[in-house]
Order: sequence, then C-alpha cells, then structure tokens
Amino acid sequence: MNSNKKRLRRTMMFLNAQKPGLIKDPYIYKPDSIMLDLEDAVAENQKDAARFSLYHALQEIDYRGCERVVRINGLDTSYWKEDIRCAVAGGCDAIRLPKTENAADIVAVEQEVKAAEADFNVPEGKTLLMAAIESARGVMNVLEICESSERLFGIALSGGDYTKDLQTYITGTGVELMGARQNMIIAARAAGVQCFDTVFTDLDNMEGFRKEVETIHLMGFDGKSIVNPRQIPVVHEIFTPTQKDITFAEKVVREIDEKKAQGIGVFTVDGKMIDIAFYDGAKRTIDLAKASGVYKGDL
Repeated sequence: MNSNKKRLRRTMMFLNAQKPGLIKDPYIYKPDSIMLDLEDAVAENQKDAARFSLYHALQEIDYRGCERVVRINGLDTSYWKEDIRCAVAGGCDAIRLPKTENAADIVAVEQEVKAAEADFNVPEGKTLLMAAIESARGVMNVLEICESSERLFGIALSGGDYTKDLQTYITGTGVELMGARQNMIIAARAAGVQCFDTVFTDLDNMEGFRKEVETIHLMGFDGKSIVNPRQIPVVHEIFTPTQKDITFAEKVVREIDEKKAQGIGVFTVDGKMIDIAFYDGAKRTIDLAKASGVYKGDL
C-alpha cells in the first residue's frame, strides 16, 4: 500500500480548482498539502470547466513535493464519478469525499478509484482517500469510516455543515465542535489514521486562530484545513516540535534504550519520572521533527 499514508500533513490549503491564478503556484507558501476543490467552490454550471482546469494543473504544474488532494462532489450528485476519473487521470495524490456518513460511502469511492486507475494506467493503490465528516451521523459512524479502506489516510471535520446539522453555529469558543473533535481523534487513533480540524474563516482574527490551533494540537490532531496562506506559518509553528521538545525526546529514547538493557524499568529524565510508555511518544516527536526539517540529531 502507498507509503505516503503517514506523510506530514500539518496544513491542507483549500483552492478553487477552476481558478488558474490560485492553483498555478500555491507551493510558494509551503503548505504540506493543497486541496483542489471541485465541490462547494465551483458553481453548478462550471463543473466541466473546473475538471478541465484541474486535469491540466495536475499534469503540467510541478507542485514541488506539495501533496495534491482533490475534493470531489458528494455521492448525492451526478458529478462524483467523473470527478474521480478526472482526478485519477491527472495523477492526483488523494481524493477527499465530502459528507461521508458511513463505510459504504468510502467503499463506493474506492471502487471507482480502482477502476479509474486501471483505465488510465495508474499504479493500483497510488490514489489515497480521505473522508470529510460533516454531519451528526458521520460523527457517530466515524470509527467504521476510519476502518473502511486501506487507502484511507485520514478524516477531517467540516465544522460549518456539521454545526448546521447540529442545529447550532460556529461560535468561536469551540464548544459546539468539542464532541465531534473528541470523537474523531479517538476513532482516528484507534484505527491508525490521521485526523484534521476544520477551517477557521475569520481571517482578521489571527489571535483566535492561534488559540484554536493550539487547542487542536493539544487534543492530538495531525493538522488543520486552511483557507489563506497567512494561516500556514502559525499552524506549522505550533505543530513543529521545539528544540526543547526534541532534546527531551532524545534523552528519553537514549535513556530507555540504555536502562532497558540494564533491566531498569522506571527512572527520571530532567526530574520527570519516565518509563517505557514514554518511548513511542518520544520517537514520534523525533520523527515529526525530521519530517518538518528541523531535526539535527543522530537518532
């Protein structure tokens, strides 16, 4: 299966697939992933034009290592199958399904992706999947969605549609999203896939944005969907380990490796009690630092 399932995805920037000015060079802002949108950003009578633009962008633009995800139209439309064929033929890295409510939705998309890979001579398994959770039913079924396909690398909350379904609205406090966020991150970790937070659309409130990113980072999310390049540095700063984090992680890994060989199970590092349970977290910190390009050690 595709080795990119676990790649670094701190930021995923939404772009209207129909607009050449937006999709020609978004890599200059250095998002980890871009989301080329065929769904909400594109008017009903412009879907064909958007696919044409998308295909040529995927074929002709060097995105310089930036992951290219295509958000297709929902399964309740007549567009989604052609969206998949266009995206796969163009060579996208992944497809995002909106309004995912159960495992059957992902299975249906996977079947179409597999057929398109065969039709367009794309290696089977190259095209990954992700699921957008946008409803109360989707949140309730999130574990089965996470376990629906080997191609599925992650799930993402779509807060606007979810809060409408919940009969409330985005307040800026996070209260209305708390249950969905908690349920999603627990399910994602149980299934071994990544989890991404919803967009923050108040572009003038950078302080509120930073607080929200700090909150979802503490909750365990892997990254955040974004709508503006200004948001990228904040997310990357918060989701990249600090030098202090890295140094402590190195000490933990070295100490555990050494003490384990001596038969010692519990010890202290910088005054903190440590045991083998800390090992995986420390290794994750080092791996994240490496992926983020800030690791200078030798582990």
